[in-house]
Amino acid sequence: MSRSSTAFIPRARHRPTGTPRPAAPLLAPRMLALVAIAFVVVGITALAVAATIGRVTGALTRYTDVRIPPIPVGPQTTFVFDRHGKPVTTLHAEVNRTIVPLGQISPNLQDAVVAVEDRDFYRHGALDAVAIFRAAYENALNGRILQGGSTITQQLAKNLFTSGARTLPRKVHEAVLAVKLEKRYTKRQILSMYLNTVYFGHGAYGAQAAAETYFGVPAGRLKPLPAATLAGIIAAPGQFDPATHPQDALARRNLVLKDLGQQGYITPTQASRLEGKRLKVPGLAHPQPTLYPYFMDTVTQRLLNLTGYTKTFEGGLRVTTTLDQKDQQAAERAVSSELPSPSDPSAALVAIDPATGEIRALVGGRDFDKQKFNLATQAHRQTGSAAKTFTLTAAMEQGISLKSTWSGPPHLIVDDPRCMDPKTGKPWDVSNFADESAGTMSLLDATAHSVNTIFAQLVLDVGPDQVVKAAKALGVRTRLQAVCSITLGSQAVTPLDMATAYATLADRGVRHDTQVVSSIRDASGHVLWRDGSKGVRAVPENDADLVTYALQGVVTHGTGTAATLPRRPVAGKTGTGQSFRDAWFCGYTPQLAACVWVGYKKGEISMHNVEGYADVFGGSIPARIWHDFMSTAMAGQRVLDFPTPDFSRNTLNPKHSVTLPPPSPSPSPKRSHCPPILPRCRKHGPSRPSPSPSGAASGAVVMVPLSGAAVLGACAAGRRRRRSRRSGPHSQPRSK
Repeated sequence: MSRSSTAFIPRARHRPTGTPRPAAPLLAPRMLALVAIAFVVVGITALAVAATIGRVTGALTRYTDVRIPPIPVGPQTTFVFDRHGKPVTTLHAEVNRTIVPLGQISPNLQDAVVAVEDRDFYRHGALDAVAIFRAAYENALNGRILQGGSTITQQLAKNLFTSGARTLPRKVHEAVLAVKLEKRYTKRQILSMYLNTVYFGHGAYGAQAAAETYFGVPAGRLKPLPAATLAGIIAAPGQFDPATHPQDALARRNLVLKDLGQQGYITPTQASRLEGKRLKVPGLAHPQPTLYPYFMDTVTQRLLNLTGYTKTFEGGLRVTTTLDQKDQQAAERAVSSELPSPSDPSAALVAIDPATGEIRALVGGRDFDKQKFNLATQAHRQTGSAAKTFTLTAAMEQGISLKSTWSGPPHLIVDDPRCMDPKTGKPWDVSNFADESAGTMSLLDATAHSVNTIFAQLVLDVGPDQVVKAAKALGVRTRLQAVCSITLGSQAVTPLDMATAYATLADRGVRHDTQVVSSIRDASGHVLWRDGSKGVRAVPENDADLVTYALQGVVTHGTGTAATLPRRPVAGKTGTGQSFRDAWFCGYTPQLAACVWVGYKKGEISMHNVEGYADVFGGSIPARIWHDFMSTAMAGQRVLDFPTPDFSRNTLNPKHSVTLPPPSPSPSPKRSHCPPILPRCRKHGPSRPSPSPSGAASGAVVMVPLSGAAVLGACAAGRRRRRSRRSGPHSQPRSK
């Protein structure tokens, strides 16, 4: 027997005699215990594996059962158009995005994005296994996530539906959604959605906003070089921002160009040539300023009231405004040409279509970037004699005749209880402006020449409360006090208030609510809101026509001759505040009403030595601005006459009028300071505007007309003094 096959049999040991035989061997019980333990371990392991598999299966089941939510619209930029449908500006919050069809996105950008973000986009499905394994290898090698393997479809799923957190469950969820997106949409649809949602930096989401933000052109006009720049930004908008990291952005752009050349979108020669070009982003270097900022600010405030913040800045609205760009440009040009110096006073202008209440132009200041305060809609300033129109309106409603005769002394003390100074208890002391007539004249002439002392008497006859009522009816929204000085413009109102009131007169007493927005549509074109306001009768038609008739005299031969439009009827009124702190001209033709205010935005500061004028008054710079604006705005429009009123209805000579026959109104546009029929004199010397019930006046109180010789002598002396005082090329008779 070979050694290797020899069995080893242990030799039996001899037990001592009488020793009991041992019990059965212990091997079997031990084996049984080991088997039992093994079964327990295997059972527990099996249960653990089963539980793990169950969890994974449950998770996969949850993911595979996921349904694609409705595609979120997301924030979109609102577009604002003028009354003719031409784009003016856009409104957006942090997100600037405009959704456009893929056909309106340049193929250059489409190719560049596919080349750098997902080169096999058109060949693989929702997932790219090669890219996933490559990214997994790189991330494992570095111990952290450095590279992504996401396809464009996966990125779209992340942009639309997931939080973007870099976790395994999120990636699985994203992958499942991507697969489902690929089953529902075509590649072109997916690319279109992606290019309309991806972030390009500087608040620009989507290709259209990015093209306009960086290059000032629509997405459809992007050439290969700017397209490559935008495509390179997508991976890391902060790192590849051309404004803050130009070198990184340049290197990234050139990488995109190289990919385009290698993948056959352009030739390698073209790619190499383009790589040598400088990085340019003109949209960031020279951003487009907002056109007509004060008008657009008014539009924004109106939209916020109508639709709220979210829809205004994120709703993708299509807003049609009442803006006429030609008129707006004319308004801004008129203001800047008459007040060119930064040290000049500011000006506000509001122009309204009387037939609709639509604001055609609005200037609210010199520089919106430096001053957001809108002088046209927010500044409340004393109107001076421009408020006499309200007293005149109340007088016409009460049947007072324009031919009624009045005495206009240089000074007048009114002790009517309604006119007492509430603080001092003193009577109202009224003085005529430096160049206003003193003497006896009709109410028609008193309006043309803006005689304070006559309108101080007129307000006593019509009642201050009725003046307030007339102003409110015409469209003044500012709260007014029923005090006697309201007739001289002591109440502070806005240029918008005044323009609205004069527009009501232009439409023969029909008031329209002013509007800057005519319609609002959503991004799909459905009408959300349309202005349906109707005009309301505020003043009887003939009474409004009588006021218009009187205001025409202001322009033809009164204090507002600088506003004359050749061969076109104009009605208007000048106004000058206390100590030349505010100056106004408000006027209208049958087709357009406009109001101009001039003053310092910082506060009530006297305006002296401005652009050749020793003092700025209503008939000077404001009337010239109005003239310049209206000359352009009315160019090419049909010349319409104002209706002739019926004078027979207004025959009342009120208590404070006199019985002397009125002088004949002069039809000549050249103002006569001392008419030959009934001499009228002016108070010459220092100007004495007195639009408030307080303040003492010096000098005699003249209650009757002067004699003819005295009038002629005073007028002659006054002319000599005026000639010696005038300075500058624009000097004119100063008016209230």
